[in-house]
Amino acid sequence: MPPKDDSKKKEEKPLLGRPGNTVRMGLVGMPNVGKSSLFNLLSALQVPAEAYPFCTIDPTETRVEVSDERYDFLCKTFKPASCVPAFLRVTDIAGLVKGASEGKGLGNAFLSHINAVDGIYHVLRGFADKAVEHVEGEVDPVRDLDIIHNELRQKDLAQMKTIEEPLARALRTKKDKVKEFELETIRKVLALLESGKDVRDGDWNSKEAEVLAPLPLLTAKPVVYLVNILEKDFLSLKNKWLAKIQEWVKANSPSSPVIPFSAILESKLKAMDAEEKKKFLEEQKTKSMVNKIIHAGYDSLRLIHYFTAGEDEVKCWTVRKGTLAPGAAGVIHSDFEKGFICAETMAFADFKELGSESAVKAGGKYRKEGKMYEVQDGDIFNFKFNAPKQDAKKKDK
Repeated sequence: MPPKDDSKKKEEKPLLGRPGNTVRMGLVGMPNVGKSSLFNLLSALQVPAEAYPFCTIDPTETRVEVSDERYDFLCKTFKPASCVPAFLRVTDIAGLVKGASEGKGLGNAFLSHINAVDGIYHVLRGFADKAVEHVEGEVDPVRDLDIIHNELRQKDLAQMKTIEEPLARALRTKKDKVKEFELETIRKVLALLESGKDVRDGDWNSKEAEVLAPLPLLTAKPVVYLVNILEKDFLSLKNKWLAKIQEWVKANSPSSPVIPFSAILESKLKAMDAEEKKKFLEEQKTKSMVNKIIHAGYDSLRLIHYFTAGEDEVKCWTVRKGTLAPGAAGVIHSDFEKGFICAETMAFADFKELGSESAVKAGGKYRKEGKMYEVQDGDIFNFKFNAPKQDAKKKDK
């Protein structure tokens, strides 16, 4: 069995970021903790993973498949010409060092790369190896946690002060209730950061979350902590750092999961054929953590997916929890959202139980939903929409 982790679902708080159409997780950590090795495991791309600091300089991005048994079932049922699974984008970011917020190491370039992602995989090193140097000397993942969280907070403090000062000056000469609330919220952020806490774990109401959404706050991003340990530690369930890391996270970032993994073991599993891998995992009574890591990132960003399914194609479409039907239709094409009429839908569970769309209809479980319908994970959709009218003023040349 793998080591016990602390990745149980916790009470959700409002996401403070406002991501664009492309949602990304970034691999973040000190140099030589296993970020690039993990990236290589998560994707078919090979990025440098040599054992010295700053081997990774430019961020490298890949798309990794989000496994889903429902998707597999639909593909087997419809046997379509094309099957397209859900994906998560992952960016490998160069290692951070103490003083990065003041420009040390790769400094501001590193921090700007974090700002470009929507969530963070924070990779920690929980093993000693003389062949792989640590930029701080001895291995101490709790110290590394303090360093990185402090650097991100310092950057957020500097950013918020550049916003707070001119806003406060402007309000001295002109009253504005909206701007006054913004200033009040920003000062609440500053107080939280100065107390040593991260923005993501503050107590924010919906109005404050709206103010924070467009701001470049690094500590507002959701985090998944990944602890890279030796193969023998992973298989024996023993590692001297895991309990200390979980204690730190519980005290400092309670909304975040902690997942132990072994990059060495995962690399070994990747090189095995299917039968060899299955036999090894059964003998060791363990499992790969790669899918768990991918799903933890997907879940931390509050992502779900719905399906479109037929003989031509089965496809997963990724949306945020809380997305309404027109917005979900717009993921396929903007015209679907603009001309939205209704969403014909059925739950995957009903389709699987009854065996076909016609059986779902006969069972009274096929529905028509309107503009205020909130998409549920695993919905199977057929969108009805009005095609946009052609511009009558256009003339053939």
